[in-house]
Amino acid sequence: MNKRNNRELTALFEVSKVLTSSFDLEKNLYSVMEILSKKLDMTRGCVFLLDKKTDEIKIVTAYGLTEEEIQRGKYKIGEGIVGKVIETGLPMFIPDIEKEPQFLNKTGSRPDKKGISFLCVPIKIEEEMLGVISADRIYTLSQGDVDDDLRVLSIVASLIAQFLKLWESYKVMEDENLLLRIQLKDRYNFPNLVGQSPSFQAVLKTVMKVAGTDATVLLFGESGTGKELIAKTIHFQSKRAKGPFVAINCAAIPENLLEAELFGSEKGAFTGAVKRIGKFEQANEGTIFLDEVGELPLSLQPKLLRVLQERTVEPLGSSKTVKVNVRIISATNKDLSEEIRKGSFREDLFWRLNVIPIYIPPLRERKEDIPLLIEYYLKSFCSIYKKNVSIDKDTLKILISYEWPGNVRELANTIERLVVMSEGKVIKPYDLPDTVRGVIKMNPKLSGELKLPTEVEEIERIRIVDTLPKFNFNIRKTAQALGLTERQLNYRIKKYGISIKKGI
Repeated sequence: MNKRNNRELTALFEVSKVLTSSFDLEKNLYSVMEILSKKLDMTRGCVFLLDKKTDEIKIVTAYGLTEEEIQRGKYKIGEGIVGKVIETGLPMFIPDIEKEPQFLNKTGSRPDKKGISFLCVPIKIEEEMLGVISADRIYTLSQGDVDDDLRVLSIVASLIAQFLKLWESYKVMEDENLLLRIQLKDRYNFPNLVGQSPSFQAVLKTVMKVAGTDATVLLFGESGTGKELIAKTIHFQSKRAKGPFVAINCAAIPENLLEAELFGSEKGAFTGAVKRIGKFEQANEGTIFLDEVGELPLSLQPKLLRVLQERTVEPLGSSKTVKVNVRIISATNKDLSEEIRKGSFREDLFWRLNVIPIYIPPLRERKEDIPLLIEYYLKSFCSIYKKNVSIDKDTLKILISYEWPGNVRELANTIERLVVMSEGKVIKPYDLPDTVRGVIKMNPKLSGELKLPTEVEEIERIRIVDTLPKFNFNIRKTAQALGLTERQLNYRIKKYGISIKKGI
């Protein structure tokens, strides 16, 4: 094997290595042209790609050209040597560009064209034309062979074509992932956590503070209060947003399977066991959400404690530990201090989980948020089911008075049902489920035709009291924020006996 063949093989090996190293288009193609220049004396190498929307051929990367020269390198199909190669799909060799009228030198990178040869090879896969690769060459009697150079460039063009198709698929997937992440970030954004009550605003304030940290969070509150929504919001507003969010309900999986689910297992660790990647490993570089952590069996609590302390997991049936980089958010509807007293929950684990406690109040403790939540879910479900319905005042009055034992989840399900089942444009009290309508029997006043329920008046008063200090008791700005005129706001301030100086 002669010296030239050795150089060719080395160059082709390095080119293939570069093109499989990453999906960085410009960087990889620049490295390819650099290799051809240094290993095979092909100077001023360019890769042109065809824009199928405009039929314009542009330099995507070049070696030996300035940025200004690259910007000038644009051709139409059939224009110049580059355009002719795209048009015919055949390679071209120009022995002396000075004597070739079709060589346009649009880049202006060759002020002295004497003695320069030009090679141009199509980049295509099957019959699909993607672009061209070109290179300058100065041949001497002792160095270089046109046929060898065209052969090498054809092989490189074939490798680039395969790389480009893979890159196109990668970009489609990347764009889809980016769109999905944007949608998730929007969905789990603070505006989607609906509530103006002081208790819920305190929750949001804490969420805003902890989202940017890696602190361990314990969410506690009744079922249906939105603990998982809060957990997802913390994740998607954190620096781990690009990582996975993995949720597991500790109460939903049998005890004998939960260990393998959380920490993974090796094949044969127990009867029928297969190699399994646990939830902690799946959540690496992201967040794991341990829902109903109070149901975690006492036998598994030491292993969870070890993960919190050492950030390592030991799969079932393995003696090796695996490092994990995860943020842990857990949730419970139990009183863990009572569970500790009963001996069913470890105190040291509790304090590890309880670094940042966030209490999510039940809906009955923040009734002023009910109209806002109703409006939010009504708008959302009307959009989903292509309907346009509203809720009348008497129905709203009943919805506000209901205790909502299932909290926000029950309210959302109720509004969805009302939207789906509605036959008219306005939802009336008789459209409500029996469980919700039952509050009328408990409170006969609700069945009367009142101008404005006491509950709604109280909500209105609270909103005004909360908003006035935000604008330093400026009537005009407060009225704008509440969607009222100054006259309407002044009337309500007088009606509810609100002090403008103290806001009470």
